[in-house]
Amino acid sequence: MLQQSGVQFYTGIPDSLLKHFCACVNDLVEPENHVIAANEGSAVALAAGNHLATGRIPLVYMQNSGLGNSINPILSLADPEVYSIPMLLMIGWRGEPGLHDEPQHIKQGRILTGLLESMEIPWMAIGPGTYEYPGVLKKLIHIATSGQRPVALVVKKDTFMPYVTRDIDSEAKEMMTREEALKILIDAFDDSDIVVSTTGMSSREIFEIRAKRKQGHHRDFLTVGSMGHCSHIALGIAKEKYERKVYCIDGDGAVIMHMGSLSIIGNHASSNFKHIVINNGAHDSVGGQSTVGLCINIATIAKACGYKDSRQVNKKKELVHSLKWLKDSNGPLLMEVRVKKGARKDLGRPTRTPIKNKVDFMTNILR
Repeated sequence: MLQQSGVQFYTGIPDSLLKHFCACVNDLVEPENHVIAANEGSAVALAAGNHLATGRIPLVYMQNSGLGNSINPILSLADPEVYSIPMLLMIGWRGEPGLHDEPQHIKQGRILTGLLESMEIPWMAIGPGTYEYPGVLKKLIHIATSGQRPVALVVKKDTFMPYVTRDIDSEAKEMMTREEALKILIDAFDDSDIVVSTTGMSSREIFEIRAKRKQGHHRDFLTVGSMGHCSHIALGIAKEKYERKVYCIDGDGAVIMHMGSLSIIGNHASSNFKHIVINNGAHDSVGGQSTVGLCINIATIAKACGYKDSRQVNKKKELVHSLKWLKDSNGPLLMEVRVKKGARKDLGRPTRTPIKNKVDFMTNILR
């Protein structure tokens, strides 16, 4: 239906509510017409460039939590009062009022439609009970075309039927899982060490590892939202708590989303800052869609950005051998740990609220 309506170019950041749509696009759209962007704002800019070059309406997909990243280019580039560039925004509605969701999605879900209206973006919603998809799309595309403006299609939970991807996963058997790597790292940390972990699977796995070992959760700040920003949370802590080692456990998708952060860390971080990037080349927590993580060398990029030293490890033995370097060398350091994608099917979520996590964490580091 989208292609029949003239939508040929697709870009964005994957979302769990849109994972079946994204898998379908990845299989059926030519690679040059589908780009998983670094962040939502970049996706809007990429879509704008596509329209300028073709005159067609591109589609930008995102989770509603990523709408904040896109506001500036939407309002200062694509808006009818600036360059007047039409595009279809497909937004997964996490935290929809009346439905249970994780704490970081509740407020963003509640204010989504009001935010779109404040931005003067025409929008329509679809869900599992919507049967007039063609009519909705036709109306939105007409508004985008006639008004030369962005429009939004808000997608509710369980809208899309499951799609089985044709992609064949050829991960090397000798690669670690992310959870195996995290267990090795946590075993190596001292009681006084501070841990800041990124949103997604890493924080969930760290929470379960600590719980199973009855270690308590006061050492860890689990960044449940604000994707791409945990490294600067850790930087802010490290600059004040220079007498304690601060380990930032990051992900490839998060690093790529705000890669400029590496240059700030490389030039401003204190010697206690230790950056660990778990790289599986995928947006694992929203469906396993690819990043360019395994196509670039994050360790080399960090060194070029001013980190004192960096290295890449690919196997369990290499990780174990690199622990002394990570613990004893002066930072800022970055260690890129390449792992296979995927997680346990029975992986749970933190059972403590973000506020409780913050209070216990601060009590620990302020003592």
